[in-house]
Amino acid sequence: MVTTPVDRLRPGDHACLTYTDQDERLDILAAFVSAGRDRGDRVMCFTDAVSADDLRADLVQRGLAAGSDVSVQPSDRLWDDGAVEAPTAAAMVELLARELQRARADGYHGLRITADMCWAARPQANAEQLLVFESEVGKLFADGRLTAICEYDRESFDPVTLGYAARVHRRTVAATVYHEDPVLRICRQHVPPGVRVAGELDYTRAGVLSDALAEAVRLDQDVHVNLNQLRFLDAGAATVILRTAANLPSGRRMVVVCAEPVERTLTVAGAADVPGLRMLVRDRER
Repeated sequence: MVTTPVDRLRPGDHACLTYTDQDERLDILAAFVSAGRDRGDRVMCFTDAVSADDLRADLVQRGLAAGSDVSVQPSDRLWDDGAVEAPTAAAMVELLARELQRARADGYHGLRITADMCWAARPQANAEQLLVFESEVGKLFADGRLTAICEYDRESFDPVTLGYAARVHRRTVAATVYHEDPVLRICRQHVPPGVRVAGELDYTRAGVLSDALAEAVRLDQDVHVNLNQLRFLDAGAATVILRTAANLPSGRRMVVVCAEPVERTLTVAGAADVPGLRMLVRDRER
């Protein structure tokens, strides 16, 4: 199985996403949805871990306005149009085959599916149906019109099931990671484009932070720095962020999303003196 950045998935790919970080999961899903829209696909997102309304709101927050080409539904719609019934692989594969035909009839280039597989961890679910589904659904990808990501929360599934999921998917999707150690993770954010940082960040890792930000400056018009999951930021690392924002070419800006303690550190380090910097502090803006 090949690990592929989400923006490099090709039509007809059947990919697996295993995750523990909800922000990373949402970012990958948003990038998948955005790419489908750009290509002229119809997109269906089946969600279990969070409600359909919450997932719609998350996509909108990432700049993906609702539209007829994107459908977000609870995962039980996969097998019985929302009726209270145990999931069966046959019903799920049949529904996806119908939706693929409908997308073609409606003039879409193809169909993109994201499926939250947490339904299989429910008490009433038959775990064997998950294994059958992943095996049987592969037949729908033959003509390249169906592209899908099956999502597995590592905290909901045992290692044997996760290992099986890895084997039956041709590809796995994951974020591009710039740095990872026991206390810090820095990776690429796709939507909106930029960098996501989680854990604790101090001056000793200023170099890897600077390298990640430099790539974002090279790739993106505006640089979005997601610090929502950052627990600690020291003055040395804050200076790297502010220096990058201050050196952006005219007309470009940096948008930092963070919690109040991180905002305070950036403010003390001189954020107010950087005209190209905008800070979003959880539910309020500065």
